[in-house]
Amino acid sequence: MSSPVREPKHVTRAEDDDDPMRGSAQEEEEEEEGDAIVPGAASDDSSEEPEEDEEEARRIREGFIVDEDEDEEQEDSEEERRRRRKRRKKRHHKPRSEDEDALDEEDLELLEENTGAAFPRRITRIRPGRETESPPAASSSRARAVIESSDEDLDNDDFPQVQDIHNIWDDERAAAGRDDDDVDMDDMDNFIEYEDEEEAGGAMDEQEREERRRERRRLEKARRRAFGSRPELAGIDQSAWEEIHEVFGDGHEYDWALDDDEVAQEEEQAKPEMRYQDVFEPSEIRERLLTEDDDIIRAKDIPERMQLATSSLSPSATLSLHKQLTENDLDDAASWVITRLSSRKERDFFRGDGQYHHLLPELVQAITCALRYLFVSEFEVPYIWTHKRDYISFFDPANPRAPVELLSLDDLWRLYSVGQKYRALLERRAALDALYSRLGISDDYFENEVRKRVETAEMAADATEWLGMKYHEEKKSKFDVQFHDDEEQTETRKHKMPSRISAYELAKKTIASKLAEGFGISPHEVVLNFISDHNTHFVEEQELNPLAYADQFVDPDATRAQPAEELLARARMIIATELGKDPLLRHEIRNTFKANALISVLPTERGINKIDEQHPYFNFKYLLNKPATEMLQSPQFLNILAAESEHLVTVSITLRPEAKAHFERKLNDAFASDSFSDTARAWNEERSRVVQEALEQHLVPIGVKWTREWIREEAEDYLAKQCAQTLKERIDVAPYTAPGMKRGDTPSVMAMSWGKGDPHKDYIAVIFMDEAGRLREHTKLDNLVNTENQDEFLDMVKRRRPDVIAIGGFSIATTKLSRRIKELLDGTRNGGDRSEEVPNIPVIYVHDEVARIYQHSQRADEEFSALTPLGKYCIGLARYVQSPLNEYAALGSDIAAITFEDEYQQLIPQEKLLTALERVLVDIVNKVGVDINRAVTDSYYQHLLRYVCGLGPRKAQVLVKKIASMGGNLVNRDQFIKNGLLTTKIFLNAAGFLRIVQDSEPKPSKNRHGEDIDVPDPLDSTRVHPEDYELARKMATDALELDEEDIHDEHPSHVVSLIMQDDDNEKKLDDLNLDDFAVNMYQTNSDKKRHTLNVIRGELLDPFGERRQDFVLPSDWEVLTMLTGETRRTLRVGFIVSVQAVRVKENFVVVRLDSGIEGVINRRYLTDSGLPPPQVVKQGQMLSGVVIDVKLDLPGDTFSVELSARETDVSAGDSQFRRVKHDEAWNHAQHERDMEMQARKKRAEVDRTRRVIKHPNFHNFNAQQAEAYLEKQQRGDVVIRPSSKGSNHLAVTWKVDDKLYQHIDVVELNADPTGQLAGSKFVVDGTHQFSDLDELIVNHVQAMARKVEELMMHEKFKPGTEDDLHLFLRNFVAANPSKSAYGFTLNRKRPGHFNLCYLANKNSTVQTWPVRVTPEAYYLFDTPAAGVPELCDAFKVRQKSMSLGGGLGGPGGGKTPYGARTPGRTPAPGHATPGHMSVRNVPGRTPNPYGGASTHTSAVPGGYPPGFGGMSQYGGAPQYGAPPPQAGFQTPGYQQASSSGFGQPPAPPGVHPSRAAMIQGNSWPNSF
Repeated sequence: MSSPVREPKHVTRAEDDDDPMRGSAQEEEEEEEGDAIVPGAASDDSSEEPEEDEEEARRIREGFIVDEDEDEEQEDSEEERRRRRKRRKKRHHKPRSEDEDALDEEDLELLEENTGAAFPRRITRIRPGRETESPPAASSSRARAVIESSDEDLDNDDFPQVQDIHNIWDDERAAAGRDDDDVDMDDMDNFIEYEDEEEAGGAMDEQEREERRRERRRLEKARRRAFGSRPELAGIDQSAWEEIHEVFGDGHEYDWALDDDEVAQEEEQAKPEMRYQDVFEPSEIRERLLTEDDDIIRAKDIPERMQLATSSLSPSATLSLHKQLTENDLDDAASWVITRLSSRKERDFFRGDGQYHHLLPELVQAITCALRYLFVSEFEVPYIWTHKRDYISFFDPANPRAPVELLSLDDLWRLYSVGQKYRALLERRAALDALYSRLGISDDYFENEVRKRVETAEMAADATEWLGMKYHEEKKSKFDVQFHDDEEQTETRKHKMPSRISAYELAKKTIASKLAEGFGISPHEVVLNFISDHNTHFVEEQELNPLAYADQFVDPDATRAQPAEELLARARMIIATELGKDPLLRHEIRNTFKANALISVLPTERGINKIDEQHPYFNFKYLLNKPATEMLQSPQFLNILAAESEHLVTVSITLRPEAKAHFERKLNDAFASDSFSDTARAWNEERSRVVQEALEQHLVPIGVKWTREWIREEAEDYLAKQCAQTLKERIDVAPYTAPGMKRGDTPSVMAMSWGKGDPHKDYIAVIFMDEAGRLREHTKLDNLVNTENQDEFLDMVKRRRPDVIAIGGFSIATTKLSRRIKELLDGTRNGGDRSEEVPNIPVIYVHDEVARIYQHSQRADEEFSALTPLGKYCIGLARYVQSPLNEYAALGSDIAAITFEDEYQQLIPQEKLLTALERVLVDIVNKVGVDINRAVTDSYYQHLLRYVCGLGPRKAQVLVKKIASMGGNLVNRDQFIKNGLLTTKIFLNAAGFLRIVQDSEPKPSKNRHGEDIDVPDPLDSTRVHPEDYELARKMATDALELDEEDIHDEHPSHVVSLIMQDDDNEKKLDDLNLDDFAVNMYQTNSDKKRHTLNVIRGELLDPFGERRQDFVLPSDWEVLTMLTGETRRTLRVGFIVSVQAVRVKENFVVVRLDSGIEGVINRRYLTDSGLPPPQVVKQGQMLSGVVIDVKLDLPGDTFSVELSARETDVSAGDSQFRRVKHDEAWNHAQHERDMEMQARKKRAEVDRTRRVIKHPNFHNFNAQQAEAYLEKQQRGDVVIRPSSKGSNHLAVTWKVDDKLYQHIDVVELNADPTGQLAGSKFVVDGTHQFSDLDELIVNHVQAMARKVEELMMHEKFKPGTEDDLHLFLRNFVAANPSKSAYGFTLNRKRPGHFNLCYLANKNSTVQTWPVRVTPEAYYLFDTPAAGVPELCDAFKVRQKSMSLGGGLGGPGGGKTPYGARTPGRTPAPGHATPGHMSVRNVPGRTPNPYGGASTHTSAVPGGYPPGFGGMSQYGGAPQYGAPPPQAGFQTPGYQQASSSGFGQPPAPPGVHPSRAAMIQGNSWPNSF
């Protein structure tokens, strides 16, 4: 037997795999001997731990340490160990819970038994896959191995940090044949070895320690293999070992039960650490602001809104990647921004006669300073406006009382927007420079002209495109990445990818590029001539004219040669493209369009019909040449684009003719030669063509595209600004001030609503909210009519004594509630039977837009889950009265759902609208300030914090959490920095707007031990910025006339509290000469503080005083719109409305509009006859009335209208009042043409559809509808319908076969003018006359249907197409060479006709003859046949005569065309070649199925018999299929047969001679 140590590794591996108790971690460790113990985890097998040296391993192998005492001790503990293993297995199968996180007593006992250490009685169970930072127990190295990895293992970063306390028992599952006694001994040995290693660890370096660890692991494996292969070494002989196996088994009987547990443990060990990204949806992560970008925004010391590319209100706000500006960029930025700031600035500062033209340098300085604050120092607009306003105003030390505001608050926001565009332009310039450098080229024109003039994003894009065009090949070669294996790749054939190569690139590679150089001047030189006042580059003259010069470049190879004209055209295209792509020329065309663009609109076919005079789009339906500059400050162009997207109009943008001519002339002058020779004139003509092509193909389209976007952006900005202004008017107001209240104080509010006002369904909701915004009481009242409900309401009013009662609702019934409340309050005060007087409480209506959104919001459910939706609506009303700003700020992104602009708000992009609204919220919130301590504790008030300067939703969120972790209360502003609540820039931005209310005087900043403590500062409760605290203290000291010695031992702001508490503070502060103080500071330190001094003075008198306007109550029209939805546009004098009679009195009728508004119709306005109302109207009757007057009485809660229902008033209509006024730039001519066309179509439509004939077959169908109706009907069914030919025509459509219908025109000779009755005389093509429609159907249509049916039932009829019949004939003749064949089939191109196809022999072609069906007969050419047999006889006679005459049967191929001769055949004497000639019908009219006018022989001119000369038997027109009666259809010189009948063909066999004579007489008339 081989030594166990040298046993092959794969054998050991197989034995290990058979052990079900081994974990995956142990298997991985055994695969690689060099692996160390996983840091932070207990080993899966204790035998793997480096716990024995070589000597110990040798003694174990020799069995020296095995004795009887140890065997007995092991046998005693074996039973106990088995019980413990069973308990562990049960625990493994139980689901994990939080209660199992602590180790139980049995686990602790086992740990102490195996390690010899004492453990505390509560050790946290370490879950797999989780890291822990708990310190290791100090008991022993063994304990450290169980709970936490050793120090050496912690240094090894190659292994995953996995900890699992359960794996400490895996050493009992080592290898087959290993018993518990050995395990216990190993544990003790390992424990001793760990101690040794701890002692020696300090002297060994990491490499030696690792070598020793590997050696021990190798010896341990060998020892286990030895015990597994030789059980007698464990003290048990072979026979005893076999007996144990027979009794207890080998331990693998229940492997199946443990498999799932082991797999679960392995999966749990391999499971990575759980992150919230693995649990929550990405949308929810974005909503909770937990993305990586959000973390970056929170961490950066940059104001949050400056880090975002869009509004922070937007759910899709993204991180901005723009770079920060530097000081070196400011001068260029100021000069770039100042020209784009506003037209007002241009008028006042740039024009020589401007009001502030002399202050232009100061304006540049102010803009530079503002840009520095915005983009270098990164201060937000409110900070600059509040604390740095002196630096954006003009301060004259000689006249300090007259400062000039150079930049307003709106200018600052505009400056910020334009500055962002300049920052984007810098990045585009950098990208352009990088592209140019990568190309590795040198272009003087680009470096000296183009690059220096790139002033817009469009020019940067144009320059990039121009470089790509001009240096296409260089760009392709430079940017083709070459790899080391390119040569190998070329060997493998790949599919060629499609490439986009323009015509310019193709022409540039041909000889045409050389020809283009012959124009004598390069395109960029032409551009330089154009943009300069005079030509600086001149044309190099050519001696030859253009065509002669181009001939020199023609390829001598005639097969590849191109004409000189084509080469010249390609050369022109090359130069025109280069001119059209030139960035400088494109910039010039944009400027031309900006000043001279004209907008025209034309309706589409759909728009002509849909846009009537009452449509909102009618204003610009025929807009003609309106200047673009007039559309920048109106929503008209946005409406035009909306109409275009609906395919109602088409928009065209053009240049003024004189502007375009000037541009073209100037470009021609820059390109043309000054010579007067013929050659020079010829070349100038070519150059003029180039200019024309460049304009039409490149420059004008570019200008049109840019103008479209420019007007759209300007119009969107204008509308967004209008919405923002409306929001500002609503939120820049103080809380409602009740009588006796101080302005700015918050009132207590009782809010009431009746909902929709249905007395049977709706209740009255009442809530009371105190001054702090807390809900104190709420109730529901069924009505205010019952005494019980009235007492309850009045009792609540007396107890709560609200400052104001706010009313809101969803219907006009709310006015009744308001009146009832006022009556109850007034009745009590006026000596009613109430025991206690009710205070004088104002009752007001409140804007409820926010409340309507709030009542159904998730925020309302979280804050007031116990209230009904109507109660939550009242909460919104009360909060609005207390602070409109808070209500709008709490909406977040839902603020876009509020209507700020009635008609056009939906035309503004969401992002742009949110940005404009957010800026207003930021302005007003910072104007008011935020109490930071209240924001931490009040979740509703906390919504304001996100709008504080420097903050945002993310930074505000983390700030609140930090303050809450400190205890939720700040003492002073210094804590923002000292406690790390805000970073430096954020603190500078926000400090002046975060208020910390002070309740006591300032205390010393040091305690009795001399330690600094946080004490209140009264300046922290003001708008004064901390950087100006010293200035405020100086002002207070001067006002109180104190010396520094007087306040030496006090808090620095002690003087501030003194001046605030001084009763005479206003006088003392007024005594200060702030102007001199400001001048002195300016002369000493160049500090501009004049406005700041005013701010400090105001704050010392009234800290955070109210600066907003008074609360604005809604107007009468706003209340009416809120309750009914009616506006000035929907309810105005002259409009006709539908009303319902509610009450009918003797002299008037009370009516109600659909919106709920009540109205009255006086007797004189009810009827023209003046009858009493009861005789005219009944209650509940619907009437139409004209609005005469709209009466709005808001104090009296009365809204009504007066109407007139007189017929004369109503019949006049209200179109003149509803008509939309068209624009002044109107295309009257086109409008009139389209109106006339519409009127014509309308008349035709009326004429066509007015027929209502009482007949079962009559339908108001057109041709397509009639065919669709007959599709499912039987053959022969009929539809009678109106005709498009006029009111005296009818059309009859009948079904010939499937998908085959014949339309017959019927003339009514005595048609009814009203169109209600059918006439008494119907004529079909002037030949068939019928007395009524039934006779027409029976004797005409059904007769033809029977004829069609008869022929289709004949054996010679073949269904299918004509080609199918041809194939059948050929097959038949091929099978029967001695026979000929013929057959009939339907003519699908001419309904009501058949085709007769005939094949004489296999060498001939198939001849096709037409067969026409009439009510009385079939007609083969002009030969009538009463039935199908007669038709067949007529064919045979005609065919026989033609075959004798040589007309048929030849070998010529091809079908005989209709109305033409058979190729290669001469017709028989006096006969025409059978063909197909039909009467041509007028397009769009019902076809003539007969083609003639008379059925009598006398109708034929000259008295010829029917059919003579191919004339129709119904008239003189040629019959269908017959040749016209003219010469040229007979062979020249052929002698006619004599009248004696010579040459008359004999009768065919089977045909009666007399009938054959008749047929022959009709078919072949005698000559004359």
